[in-house]
Amino acid sequence: MSKSGKQIFKIYGVHSSREGECMIAAFERLAGVGLREQGPAWVVGLGHGATHWIAATFYLLLPYLQSDLGFTYSEAGLLVSMFHAMAFAANFGSGMLVDLVGRRVLVQVVALVVGALALMLFGLAGGLVALGALVAMIGATNNLWHPAAISFLSGAYPGNRGFALSVHTLGATLGDSLAPICIGALLAALTWQQAALWGGVPALLMAATIAIVLGRASTGVEASPTGGMTARHYFRGLRQMFTHRPTIGLCLMTGFRSMTQNGLLMFIPIYLANVLKVGPLMTGIGIFALQAGGFIAGPAAGAWSDRIGRRPIVLACATGTTLVIVFLALARNQYVFIVGVSVLGFVLFAIRPVVHSWMMDITPARLHGSAVSAMFGMQSGLSLIVPLAGGWLADRHGVGAVFYLLAITMLAANVLVATLPNAAPGRATEVSGRD
Repeated sequence: MSKSGKQIFKIYGVHSSREGECMIAAFERLAGVGLREQGPAWVVGLGHGATHWIAATFYLLLPYLQSDLGFTYSEAGLLVSMFHAMAFAANFGSGMLVDLVGRRVLVQVVALVVGALALMLFGLAGGLVALGALVAMIGATNNLWHPAAISFLSGAYPGNRGFALSVHTLGATLGDSLAPICIGALLAALTWQQAALWGGVPALLMAATIAIVLGRASTGVEASPTGGMTARHYFRGLRQMFTHRPTIGLCLMTGFRSMTQNGLLMFIPIYLANVLKVGPLMTGIGIFALQAGGFIAGPAAGAWSDRIGRRPIVLACATGTTLVIVFLALARNQYVFIVGVSVLGFVLFAIRPVVHSWMMDITPARLHGSAVSAMFGMQSGLSLIVPLAGGWLADRHGVGAVFYLLAITMLAANVLVATLPNAAPGRATEVSGRD
């Protein structure tokens, strides 16, 4: 066990605990990183959780603001599409900003503060246009976060990217899991406007934590890896990256997977509230069930992919996701549906840290911010389609029909994974115009 692991026992007043020491040592072996060295990863992971807390709060508020403001399913879908449209637009500048300037911690703090304030102002928006503008701000800051955070972690843990980025996605799962329970409980006692106001507070607190903790402890990682790279050299590398077929294939695969995930996040609460007729707390539990599997699956999949490669894990989990979505389309009982949702979360969210690590493996460090932007840009661009298509389909054929559409989008991701090479974990490849 590492020295930092033993210090943990001293802090909590535990001495000479063989069982505890064995547990800590096993965890450090799995992670490949000592407990003390994991600190920055966990802080960034919790910050990522705050961005997902904001987005998950919006998704949970959606059925209630839809009913209160008299929106159709298509108009609700338009709000979600506005989220992804602005997230897509934000990608054009966020990756370049991170790669050329290198102020990763500052970018993370700004993303959290602006997103939290936009959520807190929901209650003042009385119509589709004003609410859409605030949703668009949340979408922009959501994708502003990722290039800074993922490139920060990739540089801090070059030999353990799978684990570090699994902590990042574990934070997302934490935010996605806690928000439905907490906001669902608030909705049982408060209006949706009041719930939105209180929902922004945790993100503001997390922004302050990142500024204080990482602002003084990350000097080496915060520096840009470009080493003073000129704009001309940057754009030359960017052009080479976009002619690298594995990079484009992985971006497309993550795009189809994101279509599926965001469709599920939108239509599972709508299905529970409007079709199965459950209350807000049970709707929150349903979303929690979707996220809960990620607590176990994300870190295990990320650490395992550091050892055996990214492709086998992504292929297995993508196949499992497709099959479970088909099962959900056939489920008609709320308890059976929620059990299916919990299994779905296990296989769906295991994929996230692995594909993020995979992208870092096949692109050079000087372009990591832009590679993340390309990946999330594809995700946002393709995710624009599902809310509109799903809303149209739900208006005409019922919400249950949407799950068949989502099974098709996940099947497309399966096909793309099968065509990708299994890159060696932890080695950034200098992309070129050749495969």
